[in-house]
Amino acid sequence: MKLGYTIIYVADVIATIDFYERAFGLRRRFVHESNLYAELDTGETVLAFAGEPMAEMNGLAIRPNRKSDIASGFEIALVTEDVRTAFERAVAAGASPVSLPVEKPWGQIVGYVRDMDGCVVEICSPIPVPDPN
Repeated sequence: MKLGYTIIYVADVIATIDFYERAFGLRRRFVHESNLYAELDTGETVLAFAGEPMAEMNGLAIRPNRKSDIASGFEIALVTEDVRTAFERAVAAGASPVSLPVEKPWGQIVGYVRDMDGCVVEICSPIPVPDPN
C-alpha cells in the first residue's frame, strides 16, 4: 500500500487550483471537464481538489472547509528550500498567516498559513538528515 492521492473537498475547484498556482507555485496536472475535480503536480503523491457536490455523489457527508470556521484536523505540508520567501509569496497571494517561519529544535524551518478555503498549509524545509559518518 502507498499513498497515492490526497483529495480535499472545496466550494470552487478552479478558484482553489488558481490560488495554489499563485500562492505556492504549483502547476495543474489535470482538470476534469466538469470542473469538479482537479490535480496539482506535487511529486509522487497527488494533491487533488474535488467540488463539494462530488462528496454527495460519492455518498459522503463532509464538513465543508471554510475560512471563517476553525481549521479542519489536517494540514498540507509543502517542502521548499526557501521557506521564508515561499511564506511571503503565499500571504501576498491571499493566504492567511497563522505562524511565521521559525527553526524547530530538529533544524527544520516551519511556517503555517491557511488557504482560501481555510485549510492549514505548512510551508517547511526538508527535515535535515544526520550525516552517518
